[in-house]
Amino acid sequence: MDRSGIFAGDDPFAIARAWLAEAEPVEPNDPNAIALATVDAEGMPNVRMVLLKEIEADAFVFYTNYGSKKGQEIAASGKAAFVLHWKSLRRQIRVRGVTEREEGPQADEYYASRSLKSRLGAWASRQSEPLSSRAALLAEVAKVTAQQGPIPRRPPFWGGIRIRPVEIEFWADGQFRLHDRFRWTRGGNDKPWTVERLNP
Repeated sequence: MDRSGIFAGDDPFAIARAWLAEAEPVEPNDPNAIALATVDAEGMPNVRMVLLKEIEADAFVFYTNYGSKKGQEIAASGKAAFVLHWKSLRRQIRVRGVTEREEGPQADEYYASRSLKSRLGAWASRQSEPLSSRAALLAEVAKVTAQQGPIPRRPPFWGGIRIRPVEIEFWADGQFRLHDRFRWTRGGNDKPWTVERLNP
């Protein structure tokens, strides 16, 4: 199978990191933005943009309020999917996998790296719940600022979601819509990857 150039390599996470690094200097905003898909209890899909914060050795990590709609749906299904799309590179990466929470030192470290206002905002926002007004939200921010002080701890309801893929697809634009697509699949985290080229 001809998998040279930008598709070369035996580690899909290394390829993903390389593609993201290429996108960082040319993508105008948030090259790490992913369209994250989940499903509710009735099987109705939801999708929204979030920021991918880490590509680990065998997983992808983002952070959220666990009480949010996405947090609840991920907790119920244990699965999620996302796509990274870069218009500047004309490439995308699609991922499907199983999920687990990241609530340890790694989550604490990332939370501490955020701006103080963002850390306080995580405490103040009841993400996805109805809000009477922006003034009510700002009042809650003022309240938690007084309560938490200048070094707020990570909220117990806020942390990371790790997606361990069972499928990763790398897609690159081709002339005359004859795109290049390679799908990596595996039966579990300890299983070897199978790679196949797909029709455009």
